[in-house]
Amino acid sequence: MSASYSSRWLVVAALLLAARSAVAEQGILPARFASWNATPSAASSSSFPPPLHQELGGGNPEAADYTSGPKTIHAVLEKYKDPSSAYSAYTELLRVGMQPTDVRTYSAVDGDRMMLLIGNFLLHVDRVRSISAADLRELALEIEGHADRSPLPPIRNYLPEERLIQGTQRYALGPAGFENALGALGQGKFAALASEIGFPAGAEAMFAGYLLAPGSQQTLLIIEYPTPQLAEQHLRHIQSALAANPELANTTVERKASLLSLVLSPVNQRVASELRAEIDYGTQVTWNEPSHTLTDPPWLLVVKNIFLGTLAFCGLALALGLAFGGVRVATKRLLPGKIFDRPEDMEVLQLGLSGKRIDPRDFY
Repeated sequence: MSASYSSRWLVVAALLLAARSAVAEQGILPARFASWNATPSAASSSSFPPPLHQELGGGNPEAADYTSGPKTIHAVLEKYKDPSSAYSAYTELLRVGMQPTDVRTYSAVDGDRMMLLIGNFLLHVDRVRSISAADLRELALEIEGHADRSPLPPIRNYLPEERLIQGTQRYALGPAGFENALGALGQGKFAALASEIGFPAGAEAMFAGYLLAPGSQQTLLIIEYPTPQLAEQHLRHIQSALAANPELANTTVERKASLLSLVLSPVNQRVASELRAEIDYGTQVTWNEPSHTLTDPPWLLVVKNIFLGTLAFCGLALALGLAFGGVRVATKRLLPGKIFDRPEDMEVLQLGLSGKRIDPRDFY
């Protein structure tokens, strides 16, 4: 009987766990927004191969079809472990020729397909010409309420803006993303560096292509580390890997604080130096110590304090004078000639004009 009772509780617990899991996996895409209503749609697979998908902490994509009157769009939402991973996925899907949009800061459109970065989510919208920018913003805001709002990696801001080829930016958090970015930029021969960069130690890599002349471009790679010591350590590893491969011998690496920079297969060292000089990276050392702010008080406050101080000093002097005089008078009345004005202690200067000696007691 007890075994049957326990079995029932196990079944109930399993059902509760299943229900809880179903709630946890509830979709992020809204059932409706603006004038658009969702209809069921089969979920698509990830945009990336399994190693990169796993490195980015990708989850199962979510899909929905939205209709508004005769118009229809298809939305796919990809989920990643954090905004940095989602940003890496976003840059991996960028292509030269994609146009930025005013829907979100990080969004790009390619023909009739738009891609938007929303926290740790990546939203793809097909048949985007059927929906207005205002409705897309509303959809993005609905999704943003469920997103991780941690800041994006600052390394993206170090890239020089001049001559940058839009669509060539790539951000990598691990070897899979690094090798994928190299392949997309036509620099696959540098794949051997993936094991020397030190991604497990917290390294972040950023690529971009730069136009030198029509038909000629240069690829810049910058790598940021948590500390200058780690940057110096991996600088030596990368230098050894470059020297060991004759194809990479003309590529050099330089360090500035916690940042390493490489111009992959440079046309010449002058061009490489000029491109490195444009990197927008600076270090700042701060020392937190106690500080005091000295300010002059208003003159009216100074005058008021002077008057108050003077009155207080005069009041104290008056009180002490009255106290001393009162004690002296009372003592003389109670103990005449005993403490104050004792005759034996008093002397009177006499000119001697008469023969009678003056008694000091006659004055009191």
